[in-house]
Amino acid sequence: MRMGVLDIGSNTGHLLIVDAFRGGPPVPAHSFKEPLRLAEHLDTEQRVSDEGIARLVKYAVSATDEAAEKGCDTVLAFATSAVRDAVNADAVIAAVNEATHLDLQVLPGEDEARLTFLAVRRWFGWSSGRLGVFDIGGGSLELAAGTDEQPEVVSSLPLGAGRLTRERLDQGVSVPDLRLAVRREIGQAAGPLLRGGAFDRAVATSKTFRSLARMCGAAPSTEGPYVRRTLERRQLTRLVDDLATCSTEEIAAMPGVSTDRAHQMRAGAVVAEATMDLFGVEELEICPWALREGVLIEYLDHL
Repeated sequence: MRMGVLDIGSNTGHLLIVDAFRGGPPVPAHSFKEPLRLAEHLDTEQRVSDEGIARLVKYAVSATDEAAEKGCDTVLAFATSAVRDAVNADAVIAAVNEATHLDLQVLPGEDEARLTFLAVRRWFGWSSGRLGVFDIGGGSLELAAGTDEQPEVVSSLPLGAGRLTRERLDQGVSVPDLRLAVRREIGQAAGPLLRGGAFDRAVATSKTFRSLARMCGAAPSTEGPYVRRTLERRQLTRLVDDLATCSTEEIAAMPGVSTDRAHQMRAGAVVAEATMDLFGVEELEICPWALREGVLIEYLDHL
């Protein structure tokens, strides 16, 4: 079947259309995305503004039309941190569903971590042994570890690159102070993930990690999904220091950085470096599959 996954993230709305069939991986057929920056449309009471809702609804209608034009039979729609944290989340979801006739669902952070882990397991397979999976989103950091298809332990922390930029760096918090605050929070979550033993394979997903790997010399996306890409901690530590003195314009000019995410890369690098250090990981392997693929895989498994 041809089906779509509509991912309403804190930064971006992304419709991924795939051709799915029994016995094989979902094959990407089309992608339609737009920067929404929903997290920046949250007011002081954590309410998505009318402008933010209107922007989201407009994109969701366009994405639904796009899916129909491309011959989709089914569209799975979900929202993550920005909508999940909004006090008017129900109103946001109702507005989207009424305009599109979708069934937009809000994913809890733990489900984000679980489904991302599932996608990583399917990509790398059983030979990977005990997996540690890390995902930096716009609003949260997801962590998961385990030896099976379902992780033994998951954690979702409010350490997304966009959130930390908006709530900390833009408010005058220095990079060194942000680094210490991030380390305290990750440190509290590290124990349960490490209790099962060291990771046989440590993996990162998400646009933030992919951009950081590219900034540190990994192959560009144009070389395809099967090229091995890694992020080394020693290179990342140097990058954190470099980014602290760079302007947003200079960051945007670096390889792998999109203009709409450049302002978040300092915070993203701080979270990535702290995660690697506290979990004792010298190298992360970048997985091209993440949450959207996990949602698809679970749906197809249920069928």
